[in-house]
Amino acid sequence: MDNKDITVYELKALIESGEKFNFIDVRNPDEYEEDNLGATLIPLGDLPDRVEELEEMRDQDIYIHCRSGARSGRAKEYLEMEGFTKVHNVLGGIMAYRNL
Repeated sequence: MDNKDITVYELKALIESGEKFNFIDVRNPDEYEEDNLGATLIPLGDLPDRVEELEEMRDQDIYIHCRSGARSGRAKEYLEMEGFTKVHNVLGGIMAYRNL
């Protein structure tokens, strides 16, 4: 399993590379509207009902972020329990990203 968490610096490099990658935002819709980095919005509370949407990503790298890294950490744990093998939490979340 390669479930290494990443820093906001690594996330910024991924975004700026222009490459397509699996990027999930587990914040609430109002937070997403306020500050959107281009991730797919799946609020943490909706994740169990929407996990099938991620099925094709099961063995691909998935990067998850939230406001501070706490909700995305829980989302990562949930996806690992569901058998996803390459889930990465963005440490510090959007708050750290804003400070780059």
